[in-house]
Amino acid sequence: MTTPTPPAAPVGRRERKKAATRRALADAALDLFLARGYDAVTLHEIAEAADVSTTTLLKHFPGKEALVFDEDADQEAGLVAAVRDRAPGATVLDALCAHVKSVRLRPADSDPRYADFFDLVANTPALGDYAHRMWMRHQGALARAIADDAGAPPGDPRTAALARFVLETSALAHRAEDPERAVDAAFDLLEHGWNGTAARESDAGR
Repeated sequence: MTTPTPPAAPVGRRERKKAATRRALADAALDLFLARGYDAVTLHEIAEAADVSTTTLLKHFPGKEALVFDEDADQEAGLVAAVRDRAPGATVLDALCAHVKSVRLRPADSDPRYADFFDLVANTPALGDYAHRMWMRHQGALARAIADDAGAPPGDPRTAALARFVLETSALAHRAEDPERAVDAAFDLLEHGWNGTAARESDAGR
């Protein structure tokens, strides 16, 4: 018997105000970064554009990089859900491959500013490094989700390794001429192993 899900707690006025301030700051920062370049914009200018003090900005974001990437909790939840809530018949790697492509290789027309945002991150080393560090922080949560699904013990080195390799496919794709093909190739290797992949390619070439 399924236990009824309790209704979500109402969001209070204070929480709504905090969320609105965070969104205003993130939007102002992105507008300024796209218009003038990341390095040319100061925290004070971002705060002014959002009509708050620099002190208030720093209460919400620890630095400039964090203003660009405000989806950390959502990213971790999405990775875990890709494993736990995958479609019947889909393997863990099938689900994670689709998820990585959907959130890390979104088409440029998904948002009018996405192409500009992607170029900003790709051409700003500080942002690229920060984005990679933040993405890799989800390794532990993803490893636990994989271990739970497989019935493996906590701390199993295989699930930790698989989680790390899955997350690293994003960086591989962003350096590739054909990002989607790079992700598919990486997940094919994870699914079948080097020996299995090499054997299939050898048979295809005969």
